Amino acid sequence: MDTDVLVVGAGPVGLALACALLQHGVRVRVIDKAAGPATTSRANFVHARGSEVLDRLGALSGLPEESVRAMTITTYAGDRPMMRIRFGDPGLGTAAPPMVISQARVEARLRERLAELGGHPEWGSALVEARQDATGVTATVADGRSIRAGWLAGCDGTGSTVRKLAGIGFPGVKVSERFLLVDGRLDPGLDRSGTSGWAHPDGVLGAMPMPGDQWRLLAYDAGFRDDKPSEEQIADRMRHILPARTGLSGIRLYDVTWASLFSVHRRLADTYRAGRVLLAGDAAHVHAPFGGQGMLTGLGDAENLAWKLALVVRGRAQEALLDTYQAERRPLATAVLRGSTAATKLNIAAGPIGRFLRDQVLMRIFSRPWIQRWTTYSTSQLWVSYRRGPLGGRGRKPRPGDRLADLPCERPDGGRTRLHAELRGRWAVLGDRAAFEAARRRLGDRVVHLQRPGPAMLVRPDGHLAGKGGPADFTRWLNEALG
Repeated sequence: MDTDVLVVGAGPVGLALACALLQHGVRVRVIDKAAGPATTSRANFVHARGSEVLDRLGALSGLPEESVRAMTITTYAGDRPMMRIRFGDPGLGTAAPPMVISQARVEARLRERLAELGGHPEWGSALVEARQDATGVTATVADGRSIRAGWLAGCDGTGSTVRKLAGIGFPGVKVSERFLLVDGRLDPGLDRSGTSGWAHPDGVLGAMPMPGDQWRLLAYDAGFRDDKPSEEQIADRMRHILPARTGLSGIRLYDVTWASLFSVHRRLADTYRAGRVLLAGDAAHVHAPFGGQGMLTGLGDAENLAWKLALVVRGRAQEALLDTYQAERRPLATAVLRGSTAATKLNIAAGPIGRFLRDQVLMRIFSRPWIQRWTTYSTSQLWVSYRRGPLGGRGRKPRPGDRLADLPCERPDGGRTRLHAELRGRWAVLGDRAAFEAARRRLGDRVVHLQRPGPAMLVRPDGHLAGKGGPADFTRWLNEALG
């Protein structure tokens, strides 16, 4: 084998998967057809769960300080504020903050972490063929090179070559017509403490503050029919829309750094695994950008897949463990697809009944504090649990499969630490020495021993509870889960 795992795609999901696998001691190569890193912002919000994943990868450092703390959304009708949502502390025991920051910066930090772990993306390397057999996958790159890997991971986006070569279906439907997306500066500037949105009969318009005095503008524009507009044409269209929908006649858009357009599609892969080929991120699920769930869900995919694939590669689990990846992650993607589709339809409501429901009914409801707390909770994805999956369980909370808070703990030498900081490519045992030794017999040296009052707990590398009890309980769970 040239490598244990070949990751196709050097976006946030592919980089996160590669970093996680390297932390677990697995050999990885990352290839991407692009000539080099992307510089445009694209996704621009990382919720608390995404920040936790980056923290466990050792890739969060510096990003919170760069981010914008714009945690409110104010919706206007002209100059009249109609609704204000405040995203607060999810209250679920996390030390990782939500961040308004460009995807380009997240990817840059992940590349730095990948380099620290001994890896690097191979740019200009487009996958053209992949043949799998009983022991691995032979991948062919456009320049004729052949790469032999034990496993192939497709993290190459909505048009995934890996997915197509594996013959995995990607059914879905179109949800909306076109949205315009522009990054630039505004004069005069708007309130940078949060996002501003305008409900308008011609379509919604949103403005989100970005680092560097930039603004992200998004506008629904079903009437824009140019099939292949240039960035300048898109920016000019936004300049026309901006004063008309905000009612701010003197507002000016300038220094545009990126402009694009997109239609919202809802798609979900038929399966996340075909033999030795696995999918993650946009290669497996595509939905609307409302709510900032895309990159967030993809980062969760990468972390969940990494520890399972690492155990199989290292010979400590049977391949059947990989089937739990889809069983745990695909239901979440389905739920996210439903939510983002509903949000899209609400935002583009064109008829009088739809607009009345949005502007007069739902906006009043969403102004209530308990709804705002629920919105913070649901978008954070800190609620995600696998208790109903094949590795979950019943009993008193926390139950097997539940996410554990970033608990304060002690190392055996008495040094203070926190749980998530210790889960960088490792499992954790919170309990006595006997419980720790039971886990280490099955998992090897990828286990850390921590102490905390309460029942002994075995914690997965992704921060979810594996099991509670004692040495016999841990051994039983590991034997059943890993085979």
